[in-house]
Amino acid sequence: MAGNASTRAKNKYAASNYDSLRIVVPKGSKAVIKAAAEQTTGGSINGYVKHAINEQLKKDGFTAMQKPGEEADT
Repeated sequence: MAGNASTRAKNKYAASNYDSLRIVVPKGSKAVIKAAAEQTTGGSINGYVKHAINEQLKKDGFTAMQKPGEEADT
């Protein structure tokens, strides 16, 4: 049952280092977002959305999101 232990460890790490958000978009928008993500970030909707949020945070004068253990840009 090594797979179960590995999954539990990954879930524990994720729970202690990340917040989860759920967004709802109009029907059909997911396909458009996925296509844009494939062209710009290599296919990850999550990466695409995080990039968009970081850009908006910077424009609004906030600190961009950081990976766990990463220092904030000054």
